[in-house]
Amino acid sequence: MNDFSLNIVTPVRSLNLENISYVRCPGLEGLFGVLPNHQEGIFALSVGEVKVIKGGKSQYYSIGGGFAEIISDKIKLLVESIESSSEIDSKRAVAAIDRAKKRKLKQSSKHDEQRIEASLFRAMNRLKVSKR
Repeated sequence: MNDFSLNIVTPVRSLNLENISYVRCPGLEGLFGVLPNHQEGIFALSVGEVKVIKGGKSQYYSIGGGFAEIISDKIKLLVESIESSSEIDSKRAVAAIDRAKKRKLKQSSKHDEQRIEASLFRAMNRLKVSKR
C-alpha cells in the first residue's frame, strides 16, 4: 500500500498525519492533488480547503494560505492557520461574513477594500468547510 505522511505546521500548532493516500490543496493557480510518489517541489497555497484521504475516509481542513513542500514520501504544509471541519464554529463564521459585508458598505480606501475582501473570503471558506 502506497501512502505518505503529512505534517501541517502553523505558528501555534502542528498536526502529524500518517498513512495518507491523497491530499488536495488550494494552490495560487488552482487546486492540486498529491498522490504517493508525487514529483518533489514547493508550492504556494492560497486560503481554501485541504482534503485529506486516510484509510478511505475524507477529512477536510480550512487553511489560511502558506506553502506546501513535497519531498519523497512526506508532505509539509506551512500555513497561517488551520481548522478541521469539526472544529469550525459555523455561527461564528456566519457572523464574520456579516461583519465583513457591513464593513464593505462603509469602506473608505482601496486598502480597506482589499482587507475586507480577504476577510470575507476567509470567513466564507471556513463556513464551506464547516459543512463537510
